[in-house]
Amino acid sequence: MKQRVLTAIIALIIFVPIVIAGGIFVDIAGIFLGLVAMSEVLVMKKKLVVSPEAFLAWIGVFLVIVPATWLASTFNISNPSFWIYLVAMLFLLRTVVTKNAFSFDDAAVLFLAMFYIGNGFHYFIAARNAGLSILFYALLIVWMTDSGAYLIGRKIGKHKLAPNVSPNKTWEGSIGGSIIATIVGVLWICIYPIASFNIFEILVITIILSIAGQFGDLVESALKRYYRVKDSGKILPGHGGILDRFDSLIFILPLLHLFGII
Repeated sequence: MKQRVLTAIIALIIFVPIVIAGGIFVDIAGIFLGLVAMSEVLVMKKKLVVSPEAFLAWIGVFLVIVPATWLASTFNISNPSFWIYLVAMLFLLRTVVTKNAFSFDDAAVLFLAMFYIGNGFHYFIAARNAGLSILFYALLIVWMTDSGAYLIGRKIGKHKLAPNVSPNKTWEGSIGGSIIATIVGVLWICIYPIASFNIFEILVITIILSIAGQFGDLVESALKRYYRVKDSGKILPGHGGILDRFDSLIFILPLLHLFGII
């Protein structure tokens, strides 16, 4: 527990100033987190992190994460979708070169992970660019849902939510976490309003985001269970890996774009 608390304090000391500073600092943080998360998928898949497929996966997730303005101004890439497609072709070529030691299934997993991770951290950057209050709105939903679900589930939780994926989660905790997150999220938007959204719309959006965040948590739990690992990584002692900490957020952030908030 002491290690867990210490890691959380150190992470917040590093993370919060970066988020507040914004700009290039958040861009670099988003890219770094995405590359680490991609490495965690490679390790769970039992692929070497020093290999051609790892290099391709990193290029792919980088292309998905980086803001289009970066690619155009720094790398003179005006059509990133073509280069992402090229990564897919190189993955498939790798299956031939290795005589299926690197299989079509391996290529598909890594290519899917590029978009799963890449879009999550792409919109992490986009949310901060839209405004500090927007990113904190998303973070508060995640934190309040997790904390509320844990505390309420521990007190009154009886009915298992997804026992084959995450045995400790309960329906009572899930519903309670969403209620707390919705109250806090709506209060936050009352203080820092989002133009063109009324209170009812924010209420509905916050409920959807809280539920989506829980799905993100369950998806990552299913991923770990499939690969028979306890944590996605070890970069955060006591907390696991980057995917363990950002699984809910990378499900929520693209929805902020879908709803027109970012």
